[in-house]
Amino acid sequence: MATQLKNLSDFSNTTIPGAAPYRFGIVVAEWNAKITGALYEGAYQSLIDNGALVDNIFTYSVAGSYELISGADILLKHKELDAVICLGCVIQGETRHFDFICQAVANGISNVSLKYEKPVIFGVLTTDNEQQAIDRAGGKHGNKGVEAAVTAIKMADLTMQLKNN
Repeated sequence: MATQLKNLSDFSNTTIPGAAPYRFGIVVAEWNAKITGALYEGAYQSLIDNGALVDNIFTYSVAGSYELISGADILLKHKELDAVICLGCVIQGETRHFDFICQAVANGISNVSLKYEKPVIFGVLTTDNEQQAIDRAGGKHGNKGVEAAVTAIKMADLTMQLKNN
């Protein structure tokens, strides 16, 4: 979690397994494209930097954060993947729409993960304003996309370790 004192892209306190053995899906919301594009670049580059093979990363766009749910579901139904990263951005507006979307996306992503017994990573920014989103998409608080990619690698590795034991 990013705070004034923490950069969410700092993984100096943990070991990141190699990503080469794993296949990843990335589902990116087109809504708030400036933000989600930066999240995607962070996630993709982090996978590559940690050894993922370009041919083992499958990227698909969906209209908005709500559609990340069905995007992840469709992707897992049609591709053999070790983890799916969902990237989106919902910025608070003047109505309660924000609350409904954020809760639905969080619940939906977790339900897809449970349905397929695969890690489906919540890389969705839920911010009060655009500046907070910018700060968390490559700005002063790092990049939530990087965090999501590292989480996907670690969860894919955990799944593999448990299958092999």
